[in-house]
Amino acid sequence: MTPTSRRRFLGALAAGAAAATAPASALAVSPRGSVTDTAPDATRTLYLGGYGSGVTIAGYDPASGQITAGSTVPGVVNPSFLALHPSGNTLYTVNEQQDGAVTAVSLSSGTPQVLGTQSTGGAGPCHLSVHPSGKWLLSANYNSGSVAVHPIASDGSLGGCTDLVTHSSPPPGPQGGPHAHQILTSPDGAHVLAVDLGTDAVYSYVLDTAAGRLTQVSYASFPAGMGPRHLAFHPSGTFAYVACELGNAVVVCTYDPATGTLTPGQPQSSGADDDSNAPGEIVTTADGAFVFLSNRGANTVTRYAVEAQGTQLRLLDTVPTGGSWPRHLALSPDDGLLFVSNQYAGTVTVFHVDTATGALTSAGEPFPQPSVACALPL
Repeated sequence: MTPTSRRRFLGALAAGAAAATAPASALAVSPRGSVTDTAPDATRTLYLGGYGSGVTIAGYDPASGQITAGSTVPGVVNPSFLALHPSGNTLYTVNEQQDGAVTAVSLSSGTPQVLGTQSTGGAGPCHLSVHPSGKWLLSANYNSGSVAVHPIASDGSLGGCTDLVTHSSPPPGPQGGPHAHQILTSPDGAHVLAVDLGTDAVYSYVLDTAAGRLTQVSYASFPAGMGPRHLAFHPSGTFAYVACELGNAVVVCTYDPATGTLTPGQPQSSGADDDSNAPGEIVTTADGAFVFLSNRGANTVTRYAVEAQGTQLRLLDTVPTGGSWPRHLALSPDDGLLFVSNQYAGTVTVFHVDTATGALTSAGEPFPQPSVACALPL
């Protein structure tokens, strides 16, 4: 399957999945977790987003990995990606639709409350992150290939867009147009990086933290048709691992914090040989010892050992996710659990992570969550 045909295949599946909605559930969970969060066996908070209306607030046991059904925050359309403010008081979601938007949800009281929604100035926003300063929200518009910046007020609410940058150079590859898929800040906070699947590039920007404007300083080109989707930094901040959706590969990149320059290495196996496989999310453990990659199509998670101070990945094994189309991965704060969002199966699978070996073992039956696209465990 060519990169272009695979993109059409993925788009057709996504269009079908967007019709599902997540049901409200009966058990309310505190947005910051229970009052006994300091206890080893306390219930922690898990936010779930996807295609439908509303964000689900569930709970999970950090020892067993069991997820407990929770309440739903209505009023958000297709919240397919979630991010938390550094203060922990506000949750942000994309509204992945043609008229793209981002929404702020206050968590400062017992009952989560939608603070408002702002246009991203583009179509199909699929990723967002909060700048470490806590003053700016960054979002990526997939369909229109642009990235946006919004100011964050002291109460967590959002202001109008202060900058909107559309990717045009290098020219789009076989994908036919720019498709911004991720935007995040480098570990040292000095640069903002945007991953664009359509132009086969990762852009590096400097954010003016007074005006909320982006200035491009460099970009890294990947082979035509590779379709870089998401990247994860090594804790050292000098290497990054890029999941390439269309090339069915992972690329280890060097990163220069002083200049923001990302330099790609040679593509490496995703652990799934089928050409219809599309890598989704990639995450790194906090100690930098292991990297996990989700494989949509093969429906597996690949485990890599990080070697040579971050310069190399060694493929260890792949583990079935127990569900279809694992779009997103998320590690618990202590790296003891890995949450896998199986979008087309409508389930979240939880794995125990052996901190010494990175080995994954099932934590039990998958948790039902229709059209789930993102899990955010606290």
